[in-house]
Amino acid sequence: MNQEETYKAYIGAYYGVEGMDEYPLKEYVLHDLEKYILNFIETNEKKLDYTSLAHFVREKVSFKTKLQDCLIVLPKIDVSMELLFLIKEKIRLIQEEEY
Repeated sequence: MNQEETYKAYIGAYYGVEGMDEYPLKEYVLHDLEKYILNFIETNEKKLDYTSLAHFVREKVSFKTKLQDCLIVLPKIDVSMELLFLIKEKIRLIQEEEY
């Protein structure tokens, strides 16, 4: 993945966790994700318009895709397996609703 795709995945994961109302400790995960994203921005080139990319992901990317981003990004910050299982279940429910 290039820098833009990576950033979009991180932001997607953030908004995916934000939508997981079933998980009572999501605020801690959001805090860790925020620090992870800010570190990514600091260590990478400043050529991207991070604000507009974040807005695009928030408004245009489906919730299912955001949850899929969670499954890619969250293991990097060592979240609980409980959250990952909840996310997988939520994706499964969304897929069932689509059919």
